[in-house]
Amino acid sequence: MNRINQKLKENKKLLSIYFSAGYPNLNDTVSIIENLEKNGTDMIEIGLPFSDPLADGPTIQASSTQALKNGMTTDVLFNQLKDIRKTVSIPLILMGYFNPMLQYGVEAFCKKCQEIGIDGLIIPDLPVDVYNDQYKATFEKYGLINVFLITPQTSVERIHFIDSISNGFIYMVSSASVTGSNSGFGEEQTAYFKRIADMNLKNPQIVGFGISDHKTFTQATEYAKGSIIGSAFIKHLSKNGTENIKSFVDTILK
Repeated sequence: MNRINQKLKENKKLLSIYFSAGYPNLNDTVSIIENLEKNGTDMIEIGLPFSDPLADGPTIQASSTQALKNGMTTDVLFNQLKDIRKTVSIPLILMGYFNPMLQYGVEAFCKKCQEIGIDGLIIPDLPVDVYNDQYKATFEKYGLINVFLITPQTSVERIHFIDSISNGFIYMVSSASVTGSNSGFGEEQTAYFKRIADMNLKNPQIVGFGISDHKTFTQATEYAKGSIIGSAFIKHLSKNGTENIKSFVDTILK
């Protein structure tokens, strides 16, 4: 069974943390992953930096730009992660844009992911229909779960279609804005979380965008299986480097 599916079966609210590979420094990637697992993170999303990150807010964009300047590429990341499963057992998901995967070759990319122990992919700019028609069989051949995003504006019909072709979790974007732009959830977002929960989808939902502390983690997981933190963790790395990861995770899960 895929590690994501195993983790989703656990009787707890899940904390997933995102960071840009190669940030703050090119060779920090593995130590950040190992520290996040050691300190209680349930899943990790490893961002593959891209020059035109449409869905990312300024914090993640800046970390992605710096990672590219540091020398991060798809090949460098794969090389950094080649032995990751000797020390890390939690689910690892690559999040990135489709262009670098196309350049690498989609099947070659998926094959490499399987070889190094990547469990899933999040590709915000790969349309659901295109994935279903052209790439689903390849992803499944290499045991990769593809995670799709929904927003408050996604139609009920679309959500049911995404649910029907998914086999892991659904990434529930808390709002229609870019990452890192909120500080707490209002009634409108809470109603959205509840509306999706009441649809009784076969795939659990994990909430992303706008989660930065214990309060927003608790709000986001009231109706969902877990939440994803990105911008707040990258800000922590920017301020503290890779030494104080425990203190960050502790403030979320306290």
